[in-house]
Amino acid sequence: MDELDGNVAAGALREVFALEVTTARGRCDGCGNVAQLGEACAYVNAPGIVIRCRRCDRVQLVLVRRNGSYVLAMSGMTWVELGAK
Repeated sequence: MDELDGNVAAGALREVFALEVTTARGRCDGCGNVAQLGEACAYVNAPGIVIRCRRCDRVQLVLVRRNGSYVLAMSGMTWVELGAK
């Protein structure tokens, strides 16, 4: 298998990040709960947005906008399924 750089994923990533993310299902890395991101608890009185698991309160996602760009951390999730119906 030939090794390519990450630019080869540009098309697929563009499709993924254009989807409605609040309907995406994800698994909490803390308690294993599987739920839509829109069902989680959101805190916006901070420099960014913090999403926490409704069941165990673990931080699942942090989104910060700074200098015209975004920083996204999803370290509290085992996986995220986008585009599921």
